[in-house]
Amino acid sequence: MKKYLLSIALIFFLSLDINAHVDHYSKYNYLEYELFRNNKSIGYHKYNFKRNGSNLIVDNEVSFKITKLGVDLYKYFAKGVEKYENGIFSGFNSKTNQNKKEKYVNITIDQSDKDLIIDGSSFKGKVNKDLIIGTWWNHEIVQKKAQISAVSGRIIEQKVEFKGKEEIKIGDKVYKTLRFNFSSSDPSLSKDKKLNTEIWYEEKSYLWVKAAFDKTGYWEYRLKKVK
Repeated sequence: MKKYLLSIALIFFLSLDINAHVDHYSKYNYLEYELFRNNKSIGYHKYNFKRNGSNLIVDNEVSFKITKLGVDLYKYFAKGVEKYENGIFSGFNSKTNQNKKEKYVNITIDQSDKDLIIDGSSFKGKVNKDLIIGTWWNHEIVQKKAQISAVSGRIIEQKVEFKGKEEIKIGDKVYKTLRFNFSSSDPSLSKDKKLNTEIWYEEKSYLWVKAAFDKTGYWEYRLKKVK
């Protein structure tokens, strides 16, 4: 019975108007998340929403470093720009310095069929327009069979499982959330390439509240600031 009810809830969640998903975030101008590894704060992920009529540009910046005994063992910095016209995805670009290794993604739209043209450090080619960039803030990602890496352009085929409703506390605030697990649907991937991430969205607003995953340590993104 529990699995049946979870399935009904997920169907309802996925039946929302796709083109309206970006509009769900019209009241937000800024989102900031604090990044933790093994419960130690190591950095941030920030989103700035810029609007011009029906067009939207989302600037995002990620920065963190892992240190031990005052020595930087790993440093990461990335900046990206996500674009929408009339609620429809219209392009993306990013540059990432991953511990001194440079990665990038540029995504444009083929005007003949609206499919996506990807030029990335890990993938170059044309893909179906139904794919989504994996930046997590847009809850539309729960509907997709694959996401595009915002770091390298790699195509990540995914399974999405609705885990149920859950109350979580961040700081002094309690959020009523919907919890999802994202996992890779390709069993042949190496462990370091496999997706296995828990994502929490606020039930009423679809605001991304938290993320968690295990990868050489336990990582969490926790919502810190909303404007």
